[in-house]
Amino acid sequence: MYLKFLDFDYSEDADGSGTFDAMASVAPAQWDALHGEIRAVLAWAHAHLPASCGPLEEGGLWHYDLQGVQEVSTPLELRFDEASGEVHSAAGTPAPPRTTITLTVSGGAEFCAALRDAFGLD
Repeated sequence: MYLKFLDFDYSEDADGSGTFDAMASVAPAQWDALHGEIRAVLAWAHAHLPASCGPLEEGGLWHYDLQGVQEVSTPLELRFDEASGEVHSAAGTPAPPRTTITLTVSGGAEFCAALRDAFGLD
């Protein structure tokens, strides 16, 4: 599956365990597509190694962390008053909310190789 929104960076520790980190920030119109990508990655991982999800240091073969935040950006209209030397501001029209998620998936070398193959990751 091609991932459009989840762009993973990979790192590896001295023991050969790897970590894929992704962050995506989308407008409401893209939320369903991003949700689908998250669902695809995590469903694949659960199907690939069922019943082995858990922290690696506790014997798990793979693990994930999924977090998100929704933010509304409101531009400020700024004006400098030359006569008084003051800066005046007023809130503009808020933009649609953006949802930002982070997804971290970690696992052993075999799991990481299989994840790379399944999603065409570098």
